[in-house]
Amino acid sequence: MSDLLNRLGYLQTRRDRTPNLDLARDLAARDDKAGIREIAENMWNDNKNIHSDCMNVMYEIGRVDPDLVTPYAGDFVKFLKSKYQNMVLGAITALAEIAKVQPEFIFKNLAEIKRIAETDSGPAVDKSLSALAHTAAADEEFSKAIFPYLLGHLSSCPRKQLTERAEKILPAVDENNNVEFIKVLKKRLDSLSGSDFTRLKKIIRMAENI
Repeated sequence: MSDLLNRLGYLQTRRDRTPNLDLARDLAARDDKAGIREIAENMWNDNKNIHSDCMNVMYEIGRVDPDLVTPYAGDFVKFLKSKYQNMVLGAITALAEIAKVQPEFIFKNLAEIKRIAETDSGPAVDKSLSALAHTAAADEEFSKAIFPYLLGHLSSCPRKQLTERAEKILPAVDENNNVEFIKVLKKRLDSLSGSDFTRLKKIIRMAENI
């Protein structure tokens, strides 16, 4: 096993993700493209613990600098069909970061991103909505294609998830669509209480000030 892979949490017999996070930050700080390539290649490792840790390292690199993982965007899309839920979540987490710097790529893969948005996995849905929102925010054409879909999601998503989903979608809200966004949220406001009600009111105020 290479020295680089030996830094993975699994190969250090660690149960926490700290070694993976440290490795990701190190690779990003050094702009180590060769090291990142090795980690990316091992997302396909036959050992599920190694491929899981490598996915973890890759999306953490993406959080530091999305440009460093964009060469592997196609791999992340392929992993959206993985039988391992953690790989799906890791891939959509990476793609949500890539959307900030290469929204064109996300737009070309809308069907796959939307498919994740329609699953039952809360965290994966949140990340897919984030990817869609950042893509919509980047271009008027993208927004026209994506924003109605996002509004539809807000209209029908479970009440307990409404506020968080609205927060994920907020980056896509601009002066051309904020009225529609506010209208959808106000229709559902009375169904909330406590902190969720307060948070959604704050989101509405933010949209009103755009």
